[in-house]
Amino acid sequence: MIEALIISNVLLWIGLVASIVLLIGLARQIGLLHERSAPLGAMMTDKGPDVGDAAPAFTLKDQNERAVSIGGVQASGMDQLLLFVSPTCPMCEKLLPVAKSLVRDEKLRLVLISDGDPADHERYLKSHDLTGIPYVRSAEVGMRYQVGRVPHAVIIDGDGIIRSKGLVNTREHLESLVESRRTGHASIQAFLRSTGQMPTPKVEPEAQLLH
Repeated sequence: MIEALIISNVLLWIGLVASIVLLIGLARQIGLLHERSAPLGAMMTDKGPDVGDAAPAFTLKDQNERAVSIGGVQASGMDQLLLFVSPTCPMCEKLLPVAKSLVRDEKLRLVLISDGDPADHERYLKSHDLTGIPYVRSAEVGMRYQVGRVPHAVIIDGDGIIRSKGLVNTREHLESLVESRRTGHASIQAFLRSTGQMPTPKVEPEAQLLH
């Protein structure tokens, strides 16, 4: 009877120790998963003017034939959110109400920039409420910023300096550009690395560039 009690106690202690080891391993894996799943920001591209550069300045006409100043020093002092869209882009369609909400919350001036078939633009303007939002049709602006895909966003401060930019497919992407503008870092990933919340990616020897 005593031997059975001793054996059962030993087995209980072994189970307890095994459970503790399992919990420690699980906690470590959860920590690694959390680290790897840090918030992803807008995908920056290495084309066109860079963050910190003076934005190309334009004065163009919007859908109501009113002059719109893009880049350069803004008389209002407001930062601009340039959103490059296409009237035939489903993702742009979903992102428009998000952008409207974001600029209201963040006190930004939204400017939509597009290009393409005039008939598509006419249909787009008739089916969307763009009251107070300039809609500029210009291939030149997209070429200067070297926008290859849409939706693409650029935030320019009131002094005409690019503060953040990138491809945006979700609200989180747009918000990451606002955070980059606020923190002064080129991207949300750069900010997380600077605060130690995201490790700097290691480059394997075989992936290094040859000189």
